[in-house]
Amino acid sequence: MFPADTRILVVDDTKTIRLLLKEILKNLGYSSIDEAEDGSQALDMMKKEVDTDKPYAFIICDWNMPGLTGIELLEIRNADERFKKVPFLMVTIESEREYVLKAVAMGVSDFVVKPFSEATVKAKMESIWNRLNG
Repeated sequence: MFPADTRILVVDDTKTIRLLLKEILKNLGYSSIDEAEDGSQALDMMKKEVDTDKPYAFIICDWNMPGLTGIELLEIRNADERFKKVPFLMVTIESEREYVLKAVAMGVSDFVVKPFSEATVKAKMESIWNRLNG
């Protein structure tokens, strides 16, 4: 599993989902969690923090958001060497399953379908960690 001091960015336009994800992450032992309400804000935060001693090392991002969507943020992450290796967990809704294949083809680390549980988020994070360090 990712170290407890991993810096995590939660991106979702719904405050309730951001709060839920932050609570789940706290329950899993993480304390360095920031949130953004859309992809544009997330990108600004990523750019601001990339050259610090503790840049974001994990992104959990909603697919559908106004402005810069999760898939667009993933595209930007892929194109920028500074962010390319940052694990990216996409959050989606059941009716978007057809888009999951597109996200996988674009290099998303994994995805979580809403509604999700703490156990699901933990399992996805463990799976990503194991693939990166296995």
